[in-house]
Amino acid sequence: MSTLSNLPETPISRRTLLKLFGVGTVAGVMGYSRFVKPKPTVFQKDTLLLPLKLNQTLNQNKTAVIVGGGLAGLACAYELSQRGFAVTLLEKSPQFGGKIASWQVNVGADKFRMEHGFHGFFPQYYNLNNLVKDLNATDNFQSLNFYSLVYRDHYKPEVFRPSSSAFPWNIVDLAIASPNRLQWGINLTKFKHLQVFQAIGGFEREKNYQRFDNISVADWVAKDFPQGLYDLYFLPFAKSSLNAPDVMSVAELMQFFHFYFFGNPEGLAFNGTKDDMGTSLVQPIVDAIKSKGGKVVNNVTVSEIKAENNNVNSLTYQVGSGVSDVPFSVKRNNVVADNSKIEYFGAADEVFAVANGSSEAVSLTCTHQGCTVKMAEDGKFHCPCHGAVFAADGTVLKGPAERDLAKFDIIGRLKEDELELVAIKPESTVSETLKADYYIFATDVPGVQQLFKRLDGDVNQKARDQIEKLSIADPFAVCRFWFDRDFNWEQSNFTSLSGYALTDSITLYHRIQQQFIDWSQRTGGSVVELHAYCYKEKDFPTQEALLTTFEQELYDIVPELKQANILHRELVNQKNFSGYPPNSYAERPETRSNINNLIYAGDWVKMPFPCGLMERAVSSGLLAANEILHSEGLQRREILSVNPEGLLQI
Repeated sequence: MSTLSNLPETPISRRTLLKLFGVGTVAGVMGYSRFVKPKPTVFQKDTLLLPLKLNQTLNQNKTAVIVGGGLAGLACAYELSQRGFAVTLLEKSPQFGGKIASWQVNVGADKFRMEHGFHGFFPQYYNLNNLVKDLNATDNFQSLNFYSLVYRDHYKPEVFRPSSSAFPWNIVDLAIASPNRLQWGINLTKFKHLQVFQAIGGFEREKNYQRFDNISVADWVAKDFPQGLYDLYFLPFAKSSLNAPDVMSVAELMQFFHFYFFGNPEGLAFNGTKDDMGTSLVQPIVDAIKSKGGKVVNNVTVSEIKAENNNVNSLTYQVGSGVSDVPFSVKRNNVVADNSKIEYFGAADEVFAVANGSSEAVSLTCTHQGCTVKMAEDGKFHCPCHGAVFAADGTVLKGPAERDLAKFDIIGRLKEDELELVAIKPESTVSETLKADYYIFATDVPGVQQLFKRLDGDVNQKARDQIEKLSIADPFAVCRFWFDRDFNWEQSNFTSLSGYALTDSITLYHRIQQQFIDWSQRTGGSVVELHAYCYKEKDFPTQEALLTTFEQELYDIVPELKQANILHRELVNQKNFSGYPPNSYAERPETRSNINNLIYAGDWVKMPFPCGLMERAVSSGLLAANEILHSEGLQRREILSVNPEGLLQI
């Protein structure tokens, strides 16, 4: 797309929008979309009536091993288990759910369930919502009615409510309702500005990626882009994808906008869970898998995967401390190198520290919940999630962790910036080798890259290359505060924020989840969570920097809380969300891998229709199940999406 010229910032109006579309056929489409709610698009539907389940009487016994117990793996395991497959689901963490997992925290004498941040369930999450219906779990959710987007400077809050207006009427309605419409700075009668609107209103998947996958969002909007439009919508919604604008492909942002707004007839309000995500969604899925004979195992380390003739033959896993006796390699990590006496290796949630001159490496994976500990000014490793403290040699000093950090022998330097490690004291209570008809890798990006490092044998080289090239987004952080008093709040109980150095949203848990509502009514206190979607590690390199900034910004957002006392706080920061940088789409793996009996699921998989966040994960898991069902001559599950194409295609 050519750059936009410098044009006067003319207010957008309903008349201007109507002039854009003119009369005739397009006007007819507009009229239809105004009064008739568009239906979801059926992406995948079998034309023949096929069997739903394997027929055990005909000896149709099929097995599937799914590695990764997040939403993608859970969805895949659920569908296959309901269709008669013998399913084994393996998860490395103590709890299932991945990025929607929850775990217990203690606040004084009270116990609560903590999560990785608030998640909203949008009405166009068709596949996720249908899964919830299958589980008879709809009563676990409640409408939040509306939500707000509040800006630190310059702009008045925007409010989004349920709507059945399809594109382009949702834009008209937004223009009418927006208190900032005179500051959008876009004039659709000007050709260059029209190009922007066409780009986000004329979505077509392959053309979109051909045109826009070679440039980052930050570079695309750097020149001659309507500033108000960027400030009000592009920046906050881009960050809510958990990818920062400077490292996010414009093509990914276009599909994100199409899914959440331009191709979405359902409006922007959403549901939330009445209790924590683990209780409301994860556990019902796990129970459903078990009810059909599925085996679910957590605290798993996959130690070896054998392959031959481009087929996976077996997978060996261990259960115990999460430390195996299998050698592995790690590359130097220069991002966290904040101490001249320590070298760091690895990335994301598998980082290792090596003191100068030492022949040992200390794993920085907390033995409580798997968060990455960080060196503090006191020379000790502190867990940013739940407060555990470890000595420099890895010895546990303060709970809730009960085991020391794992230690590894350095058995070689493969390169100047790469080590080969092996556990010094491998511990395991269970070791099992599985042979299956199908294997599904449904982990996050760091997880699938580790799996391929443990894949030994003759497999397609392209498959290895594709996985190695996958990217990880900037880290996200969540800080939840318990206060001894409540406060006035005029916005939605979940509110997006823009203009702050760190904070991107605020959630009032004591007004949306029952466990916190009960505590607030009993004590008069409040529970508030701030979420940073994609912060820069160089700006916030330590736990203290995150905590200090979150607290300062919370008092800016809610000045009334300056007079309150903090009773407790929980910080979670992780770096394991999928990255979608420029020029990554072409080589992104698809559901069916280049290895015969290996299937992929996860938000890093190339999706054939627009989707995002939780819906992307669930849909990828169901697509993986459908690949297997189709191979066995069974009816595939119906997969739905928003209209996959925009009206303004050229």
